[in-house]
Amino acid sequence: MSLTLLWIPATIAASLLQTARNLTQRSLTDAIGVVGATQVRFLYGLPFALVFLAGVCLVSGRMPPAADARFLLSALWGSLTQIAATGLMLAAMRERSFAVTTAYTKTEPVQVAIFGALLLGDALTIWKFAAIVLATAGVVTMSWKPGEKLSAAGLRPAVLGIAAGASFALSALGFRAAILALPDGNFVLRATTTLAWGLAFSTAVLVAYMLIADRGALFASLRIWRRSLMAGFLGAAASQFWFIGFSLTSAANVRTLGLLEVPLAQIASRRVFAEGTSARELAGMAMIVVGVGLVLLLSI
Repeated sequence: MSLTLLWIPATIAASLLQTARNLTQRSLTDAIGVVGATQVRFLYGLPFALVFLAGVCLVSGRMPPAADARFLLSALWGSLTQIAATGLMLAAMRERSFAVTTAYTKTEPVQVAIFGALLLGDALTIWKFAAIVLATAGVVTMSWKPGEKLSAAGLRPAVLGIAAGASFALSALGFRAAILALPDGNFVLRATTTLAWGLAFSTAVLVAYMLIADRGALFASLRIWRRSLMAGFLGAAASQFWFIGFSLTSAANVRTLGLLEVPLAQIASRRVFAEGTSARELAGMAMIVVGVGLVLLLSI
């Protein structure tokens, strides 16, 4: 396989790992709250990210690339928006099903495509944008319930989920900008260096906040460290593959292929939460698969 196409298996691996991480974090929300479950992926993920970085440095025989101001600001931006995205997503999951919330957050690719083209100069043709819109329309089709009355209570999880998608879009662009800002190193080393810095920033911010505002949730996450450790590992592993994808192609390509997470979440809902699948949701999944397939064809 050509090196430039390695982003495809990397993104598929990231989607699988992220689905497992989201399931784990959702199970923690009731026990330690939204903020507590949010910080778990960072606090417990950081040690794994450092292990990943040490391993990559050992194999490549190189130290991590030097971090300049542009890199640090981009990584910090990615970290802060990722914190916001994770918290919004978990808050939405408390009010709607796991699969539907995942669908809401996956309105992200259209936003990534537009802002990536404007801010990072990522290539975006009209046909690729149409394919991204088709896949995202599949997400909307899955999440919309015919006959469901719109109300403040009904709109709240939708707003939370879409806001999470917007924050994930901004986070993806921030981390891709950070990877591109590193002056040297192979794509795996640059991706892993960015992951370590990103999780370090996120951990510092959230732990400082929780020590001031929510010590109970922080200490609770330490008491259930086994479950928290699993969420941290899955989060770090998923991010490792997301970042490898970002180092090889545009964030729009990676996040659109990542829409495969929506059908995966639907399968997980059926298996774990006994949440059924309607004909409308199956049609939406078909639109996602076609849109993703077109993006892949246009990227080869």
